[in-house]
Amino acid sequence: MSDHEATIELRVTGMTCASCVARVERAIGKAQGVDAANVNLATEKATVTFDPDRASAGDLVAAIEGAGYGVVTAQETLPIIGMTCASCVSRAEKALRTPPGVLKAEVNLATERATVSYIPGQASYHDLVEAVRGAGYDVVEPAPGTGEEAAEAAAEAEEAARAAAYRTLKRKVTVGFVLSVVIFFGTMQPHWFPFLPHWLHDGYLLWALASVVQFWVGWQFYTTAWAALKHGSTTMNTLVAMGSSAAYGYSVLGVLFPELFEQAGLGDPMYFDSSAFIITLILLGRLLEARAKGQTGAAIKALIGLQPRTARVVRGGAETDVPVAQVLAGDLVVVRPGEKVPVDGVVEQGASPVDESMLTGEPIPVAKHPGDEVIGATLNTTGSFTFRATKVGSETALAQIVRLVEQAQGSKPPIARLADVIAAWFVPAVIGIATLTLVVWLVWGPEPALNYALLNFVAVLVIACPCALGLATPTAVMVGTGKGAENGVLIRDGSALETAHKLDVVVLDKTGTITEGKPRVTDLVLFGAAAEGGGDGARSAPADGGGPELGEDEVLRLVAGAERGSEHPLAAAILAEAAARGLDVPAAAAFEALAGHGITADVEGRSVVVGNERLAGHAGDEAAHLAGEGKTVVTVLVDDRPAAAIAIADTVKPSSEAAVRRLRQLGLDVVMLTGDQETTARAIAAQVGIEHVVAGVLPEQKASEVAALQRDGRRVAMVGDGINDAPALAQADVGIAIGTGTDVAMEASDVTLMSGDLGGVPTAVQLSRATIRTVKQNLFWAFAYNVALIPLAAGAFYPAFGILLSPIWAAAAMGLSSVTVVSNSLRLRGFRAR
Repeated sequence: MSDHEATIELRVTGMTCASCVARVERAIGKAQGVDAANVNLATEKATVTFDPDRASAGDLVAAIEGAGYGVVTAQETLPIIGMTCASCVSRAEKALRTPPGVLKAEVNLATERATVSYIPGQASYHDLVEAVRGAGYDVVEPAPGTGEEAAEAAAEAEEAARAAAYRTLKRKVTVGFVLSVVIFFGTMQPHWFPFLPHWLHDGYLLWALASVVQFWVGWQFYTTAWAALKHGSTTMNTLVAMGSSAAYGYSVLGVLFPELFEQAGLGDPMYFDSSAFIITLILLGRLLEARAKGQTGAAIKALIGLQPRTARVVRGGAETDVPVAQVLAGDLVVVRPGEKVPVDGVVEQGASPVDESMLTGEPIPVAKHPGDEVIGATLNTTGSFTFRATKVGSETALAQIVRLVEQAQGSKPPIARLADVIAAWFVPAVIGIATLTLVVWLVWGPEPALNYALLNFVAVLVIACPCALGLATPTAVMVGTGKGAENGVLIRDGSALETAHKLDVVVLDKTGTITEGKPRVTDLVLFGAAAEGGGDGARSAPADGGGPELGEDEVLRLVAGAERGSEHPLAAAILAEAAARGLDVPAAAAFEALAGHGITADVEGRSVVVGNERLAGHAGDEAAHLAGEGKTVVTVLVDDRPAAAIAIADTVKPSSEAAVRRLRQLGLDVVMLTGDQETTARAIAAQVGIEHVVAGVLPEQKASEVAALQRDGRRVAMVGDGINDAPALAQADVGIAIGTGTDVAMEASDVTLMSGDLGGVPTAVQLSRATIRTVKQNLFWAFAYNVALIPLAAGAFYPAFGILLSPIWAAAAMGLSSVTVVSNSLRLRGFRAR
């Protein structure tokens, strides 16, 4: 047992009785390292005494959640300034995990943010900030206040802090470059530039100029290296500080004691140009890297910029322009032609086509009428309308999208773990290799051995680049998830992004996914004489006894009148068709619903029967053909004579066939899962080109069907509405919710499609494959760069080929390596779904 114990209080949710208390206590007690656990039902708190060397707060939370209960946790996102490489990420994460109560800490080098989950009361925001600062970095703290305005102020403060840091870096690079060029010409004046004034080669002048570069331009390398050293760790800044200081210090000794170097046969020992260019070129690489990283977040900035600044609200009977942050749920908002919709709501007056492409990726404007939902940040086109605000501030669809994309960009896919493991050991390993290089060249190198040893030692320290390792994954994930948002595909995290590229089966729910999810009238077949007097779309079919001389619209009027009293979905489809044709629906009398058969009613003095074959008789061969297509067919009798057959079906979305074809072209098996009967399911599947159909499946059985595919070793994506299919979505390797943006359950899925278009599924798979391919390219480059160039810098090729690498070129190569990785990730901005 440890010499010390820790006590922690956890707020437990989901407990309802004394047996719950006992269950939670048993679950905590079974965790390794727990000495005592006391759970109070009244306060809903668990007080746990444990050995911190054998258990962590995360272990205790996992034990409680494993018993079926929850623990109240909090999450903070910290914008961090000063990180430069994968080693910095590792160090910042280690520091953030130190405060008691921290459950998880992930730091992203590309976004320069940390996401920390912790137990309130055990850790605080202040503890996290102090941990980061103690590790040698800084945090952009939020402005005081709460709500949307405070959040916007915090974002602006972060942007201003990063912009100021960028300007400072640019100024230092400019000064460093000018001085480095002067130092280079001065150092080489006797050898390459004898026509220049001799005083340029004065050692004290070069020392003074190099000192400005070393201790002003490059001061950040010393401060961060020292902060790391105080915590017993090293970063890339350690390498740069050591390498440039070695060249600088050696040169200073040469200026102060030139006789000693001459007597030792070491020649002119001035390498101020190397130390100055090392610092300047590495900072130049960081400047280019920062600029490129800014472009990787362009998608999220574009999303944030979609929301208008003001809204026209009706208050006190007058229209008033107010900031969007001041719009309240329930306000009436007026939108004129060409204006953006400020928040989410429901149209009350007016109508207009609205361009939703910026959120859904759908290029065609959607007509909005009273009762329709509108999404904030979409663009009104030609008409004007008034809507009632329903979701404002952080509840709007746009705010949810931004939050989801930021969450995805800050996450790490499993493929990044290898880079994290290597980064933790990278800098110490490089220092070891550099030291070995110094010793080998001192013992076996040609004369002047000390000069060769020093230059190769510096080259190894400078050329090693953990930056590329740290940027390889997050930059690609940032661009990939941002590009997904542009295409209406929201990817929850890096893990989902990585898994999606391995999929081999896509399971599609039928209703609302492949089909519209709304039954509608597809065919109206008139019988006998009725067909002759029918409308242009009427078709005739033989029926015994002829039929009343009714046209298609008249039959539909009578049927709609009879169905007005019915709550059946088929009745709603018939009434919708009558409304679409602009028909005046009459009232009905003597309405009677016959369960499982149909309805009867008197409409305008006529007896109307609408029902199945048992109630209304056989509807003829053509109706039988419609039924064979998976449609529901009802027969209509008017005054006891066959008048028509009406076919009703949940129609296939126009994009479904193309989407299924694209999925198959990607090498994916497509399976349709539905609770419908086999005939209907097969008919729909045939229309879109799906061969594998599982019909008659209850909602609670869908997860089992997905699990059965997984047991066969398949990687399965489940595509559903995100609500009714929640168990199957959770069971699948990747759950994809398909909806319209405002009503979709974003929290239930790994991927959310903002439009109802099934085409987003193959787009998500293609984007995943493109992103992971880019990550692998980046990691290959990062590893190959270090594996190939560290031996070159160490002089391993000198005995065979006489090749040595100048520290100046080593610094340039190191700076360019990070830029190369980021630039490769930026190629994803050209992604186009095929």
